[in-house]
Amino acid sequence: MQRRTLLKSAALGLAAAGLPRGLFAQDLTPLRVQLGWISNVEYVDHWLALENGYFAEEGLDVTVMPGGPNAPDPLTMVAAGSAEIGYTSWMPFLDAVGKGNDFVIIAARMQTSPLGIISLATAPILEPKDIVGKKILAQGPAEQTSIEATLSLNGLPNDWEMVTAGFSPEPLVAGDGQGYTAFATNQTITLEQMGLVRDKDFFFRSFDELGFPGYAGIAFVSRAYLEANRDALVKYTAAIIKGFKADEADPALGAKITVDKYGADFGLDVDQQTRQNELQIGFMRPGGDPDFPLYALDPAKMEGPMYDAARATGRTDLPPIGDIIDTSIVADALKLA
Repeated sequence: MQRRTLLKSAALGLAAAGLPRGLFAQDLTPLRVQLGWISNVEYVDHWLALENGYFAEEGLDVTVMPGGPNAPDPLTMVAAGSAEIGYTSWMPFLDAVGKGNDFVIIAARMQTSPLGIISLATAPILEPKDIVGKKILAQGPAEQTSIEATLSLNGLPNDWEMVTAGFSPEPLVAGDGQGYTAFATNQTITLEQMGLVRDKDFFFRSFDELGFPGYAGIAFVSRAYLEANRDALVKYTAAIIKGFKADEADPALGAKITVDKYGADFGLDVDQQTRQNELQIGFMRPGGDPDFPLYALDPAKMEGPMYDAARATGRTDLPPIGDIIDTSIVADALKLA
């Protein structure tokens, strides 16, 4: 049902763009996008690109497919040819390339990852050394890897206890652990809604702040698709940059559209989504810099500290960074957006 809703939205985008409906079937380039998570406000740039007709203006018929716990892995979808663009994380991407997939990263939505550790005032985790000896509630292998890499990069022993947890911070509040892996754009809001005050009752430190840098929301494609459809990828990227700028101007509106329409299947709360939307803007435009190149890739960051982080997790056979990224897509898209 979600896919049908999004396809209909793409058609409505033609009207928003002032383009004739006849173009929909005849002249628009189809493009399938597999998200890494559900259709919530995290992807509001896509919802506004559909809603405001930005994709249609660029001559694209974009289908956005939600991810989530029971959805296909974007890496698998792109490898199988079931999606042209996928969104993933740094370490899984490197693993997929290591297995022989000829993938290329074209953009990064969040310039620093919002993933980190929440702790309470009774046992605050503010620095990497504070992790040592602690019982940490974590969701799975990705979070475990992040903690182990953080300790390794800081020259600390891998001395901590992992307790498997879900996506709610309530076990932390209940005292089941001293730390909880979470997103600054998600579970911190849950604690705020419970009446806890950040930097007083609870603390959040991103893994980036703890010395394990990375991007979040990495967009990738197959090299074959990139070589054959570069112009479509530039236009797609320009459209979502326009979508982000529209959202930045009115985060409450973007949240409402997400809750009422594009994420209607997921029972989202508009207040929570509005707060998440406000928080995530800072991860996409660091420091609020109006001149920051949105969605851009920094080869020095990737080949330096991000590769250092990968090596700290035992991933040593890494390709030259120029073989797995293309910075020109965003550079050209910014000229259109």
